[in-house]
Amino acid sequence: MTKLIYIADPMCSWCYGFGPELKTLLDGVPELRFEIVLGGLRAYNKQLMDEALKTTLLSHWGKVEATSGLPFSQAALSHKDFIYDTEPACRAVVVARMLAPETALDVFHAIQHGFYAEGLDTTQGDVLAKISVAVLNKAGIDLSAQDFLTTWSSEVAITTTNDDFLQTQRWGVTGFPTLVFERAGELYLVTSGFARTEVLVERLQTLVDQTSDS
Repeated sequence: MTKLIYIADPMCSWCYGFGPELKTLLDGVPELRFEIVLGGLRAYNKQLMDEALKTTLLSHWGKVEATSGLPFSQAALSHKDFIYDTEPACRAVVVARMLAPETALDVFHAIQHGFYAEGLDTTQGDVLAKISVAVLNKAGIDLSAQDFLTTWSSEVAITTTNDDFLQTQRWGVTGFPTLVFERAGELYLVTSGFARTEVLVERLQTLVDQTSDS
């Protein structure tokens, strides 16, 4: 069995920049199974956003914007008493994966767009529910925002999200985005960090060829 595993965080700026590259890759290999594992970039963070952290983050965002051409809004970092905790957003993607696995990446990308392009506070359950349910409903999943919030707040969602973080740590993944190719239970690195689609295609083809011969 072969598949691609994407280890990422919806509130990671380089993951946001990587989105179009990944989508183009996946569109070209529709037969390849795909799984998303949430990494927990700043999971459980309790630190209030201060000007020093905001300045640092905006510097990173500027580099991602220049590289990817994607839109960024500074408003996301200006919410009152904002705490950059990425666990709630990761959990929303986990809930989508639980309810309808085929929507998980779309929910992931929708949360990214909400945070980075629209400046929404994606640490808040009601915001995450609205974003996620819009994607799920479009995919034909009949679910209300309250239904989503009930699952998002559940112990199983909280535990499953933490399990993703622990799996990421067991794999030794410390940076996002990370994309790996799995064949027969073995993992092979495609990229650790941002890469263009043509690079991903070349690396993936090399891995397919190498592992097919082994």
